[in-house]
Amino acid sequence: MEKTIKVLMINGSPRAEGNTALALHEMERVFAEQGIQVETVQIGGQAIRGCVACNGCAKLGKCVYDDIVNELAVKFEKADGLVVASPVYYASANATLIACLDRLFYSSHFDKTMKVGASVVCARRGGCSATFDELNKYFTISGMPVASSQYWNSVHGRTPGEAEGDGEGRQTMRTLREIWHF
Repeated sequence: MEKTIKVLMINGSPRAEGNTALALHEMERVFAEQGIQVETVQIGGQAIRGCVACNGCAKLGKCVYDDIVNELAVKFEKADGLVVASPVYYASANATLIACLDRLFYSSHFDKTMKVGASVVCARRGGCSATFDELNKYFTISGMPVASSQYWNSVHGRTPGEAEGDGEGRQTMRTLREIWHF
């Protein structure tokens, strides 16, 4: 029996249906065509505190702050791949997403090697490559292969829906999924 491939997508944008979501929807459609199970979790508007380096997770096996991060850890462990997506703010990812990823990667103690990781970023103009690099470091420090596309995994748009007009960015999202082999 063939195993169902599972991908967890984390949307760090506070706008549930903004341009970052539009980029993820492009990937979701192609994943669905391939029979890949996708779960997208919207975290951008949640109150997620940053890591305080208490190291309590070493004793508990999970983060001491029992919130969405611990829920994501269970989903991440079961997934074959992880996509993290963020709007670009001052050439950086959304602070909520960074707080979440710091705690998620530090407090989860399962083997992440060979789980595929992909970063998706969205900006009006600049800062995409810096944010893309920032997010990919979570994968590389964990031994995860990083999925790429024909260009950096980014779409451009400022106002909600504006990224719909970024044909190249949307194509990059579709190609990202098409070349992502498990």
